[in-house]
Amino acid sequence: MLIVNAARGLVNFLSAPQYLVTVALVLLIVAINVRAIWTKRGGVVLGIGGVLFFALSYLDPNFNKVATLPDNVPIVGMIFLVGFFFWWAMHNAYENDRRIAEGRPTIEGEDSAQKVFSWPDLVYVELICLVVVMAVMIVWSIFLKAPLEEPANPTDSPNPSKAPWYFLGLQEILVYYDPWMAGVVLPSLIIVGLMAIPYIDTNPKGNGYFTFKERRYEITIFLVGFLVLWCILIVLGTFLRGPNWNFFGPYEFWDINKLVPLNNINLSEIIWIKIFKTGMPGFWLFREIFGLALVVLYMGLLPPILAKTVLRRFYEKMGIVRYLIGVNLALIMLALPIKMYLRWIFNLKYIVNIPEASFNI
Repeated sequence: MLIVNAARGLVNFLSAPQYLVTVALVLLIVAINVRAIWTKRGGVVLGIGGVLFFALSYLDPNFNKVATLPDNVPIVGMIFLVGFFFWWAMHNAYENDRRIAEGRPTIEGEDSAQKVFSWPDLVYVELICLVVVMAVMIVWSIFLKAPLEEPANPTDSPNPSKAPWYFLGLQEILVYYDPWMAGVVLPSLIIVGLMAIPYIDTNPKGNGYFTFKERRYEITIFLVGFLVLWCILIVLGTFLRGPNWNFFGPYEFWDINKLVPLNNINLSEIIWIKIFKTGMPGFWLFREIFGLALVVLYMGLLPPILAKTVLRRFYEKMGIVRYLIGVNLALIMLALPIKMYLRWIFNLKYIVNIPEASFNI
């Protein structure tokens, strides 16, 4: 029992957002470069480990209560589906890299050489999938109640009040950014960035087949953005955000009376009040000059510095226009974890706070 309690305490401790995101980022960077993980044996070990973790976790009453909520059950399934297809893609990527090194055709190259008739082969398989999915959905709807609640009552709001699972990532970003930034600007930049990828990255390698060796940096950036900065935020919002939007460990009781003091402070307050020991200037430009300077340096000065140093090869290959667009989109994506860590470690709320113009970063 002592070992079980120690394990629960360790998991609860590591589930704090600053540790969870850090551990997930480090494990991702390490794992994608270890070939043994993406073999069939490695996949079996990962799958069994994940099933055992959730099976044992369901024995905990606090975890069971949250994870078995009707609208949380699909998130558990999503975790396994994302994990499986991530492993499958990396498995094929490493296999293709081995084949290319041996001078053999890729898996996709061999498959494309085989012809399959739409009827009856493809339609027959699609029909079977349709019947199986329909049967699963019928059984699901019978045994799992729909997460319907009573009609909306403005005097009785749910606590915590959560968005649908596909918006939980955005709701988590709202904690660290102003609503217009988290709800409008960043989602728009995500869409624009995805649309711009084919024009920014014109490297023909990896088109039509899985590979990791030929697209190592591009795949790493995508995985960090998708898995760490999106899927992890959904998991945080689903299982670890409890009453009053406080963080709770997966085995921790959701105590509605838990109070966490919010001592968030803006950068301008740190500089003028804590460092200079003076009052805040009344004019917004003087008050936020340091924060504005940091933003200008980050978005304006850092790209040319990187072009002359660590990203010089990308700059020479992409050209100035594609490089600037790509690196600025990457810096905006990187600004999210930076802002999150600043909040977790220093309680920093805004780098730039101009309420006169509703402009906060």
